[in-house]
Amino acid sequence: MADIAHTGIGIERRALSSSAGGNVSDFITLMKPRVMSLVIFTALTGLVLAPGTLHPALAFIALLCIAVGAGASGALNMWYDADIDGQMQRTAARPIPRGHVTAEEALTFGVVLSVFSVFTLGLIVNWVAGALLALTIAFYIFVYTMWLKRRTPQNIVIGGAAGAFPPMIGWAAVTGSVSVESILLFLIIFMWTPPHFWALALYRCRDYERVGVPMLPVVAGRLETRRQIVIYSALLVPLAVLPALMGFAGAFYGATAIILGAVFMALALGIWSAEDDRKVDHIARHLFRFSIFYLFMLFAALLVERVAAAVMS
Repeated sequence: MADIAHTGIGIERRALSSSAGGNVSDFITLMKPRVMSLVIFTALTGLVLAPGTLHPALAFIALLCIAVGAGASGALNMWYDADIDGQMQRTAARPIPRGHVTAEEALTFGVVLSVFSVFTLGLIVNWVAGALLALTIAFYIFVYTMWLKRRTPQNIVIGGAAGAFPPMIGWAAVTGSVSVESILLFLIIFMWTPPHFWALALYRCRDYERVGVPMLPVVAGRLETRRQIVIYSALLVPLAVLPALMGFAGAFYGATAIILGAVFMALALGIWSAEDDRKVDHIARHLFRFSIFYLFMLFAALLVERVAAAVMS
């Protein structure tokens, strides 16, 4: 499997030897702006929900550092995965496979952004938040990208922790600590990640198989992947309602979580009960797209409630 995963090493070598000089848009692409936008939003939610206050300037710096840290993770991920990105339809247009940016440039860019974001957040805001950001970057690169991704079908389950840290970092930026509430926000994203990415993996299975990445459909088969999507969805949906049950969120959030959770669960069950691969892939595409909307709306509901409460008080 390792041999398959590295058959595209020539792509990386060509990228390393190509002329430098990617434009601004190439370096923005390295930072995975779509992922970054969700990171910023969930971090903002944690920051707003946290008890206490933070000066607007410090709040802006905290969010900027979290965004830059997420971008650094993206750049380092593309640097390490340059050998397989060019062979996958979903990632072939990234800057390194296209020769717009060398792998060395991506590595330097990612390291500089990592150091800048962690130390700026630690020095200006607080070191608890800075340490959590450092942990997030390190976990995504060393644990997920370098260790888990090419070795185990549990890559997404364990590696999903990296994407779940931002609301906890936002919370810590205000309080200088970690609490049950911030851990719950972490757990919602953590449990959301497997069905989200396994839905993608179902209809992109050949991509992962081609490069030897042991995503669940490649290793365990499509039927087991469909079963795991249902299991994790069944765990996620009630977990997402817990903030309302614990009094951490209100009725509006609770209703939003229940309604969206019902749709999420219906799509997961639809994947399980579909009778042919074409139907499975069709529903999986819908679940993948809806899952992004689902997570966004959960955190939006939390924000709306908190802002409305502040306006009315």
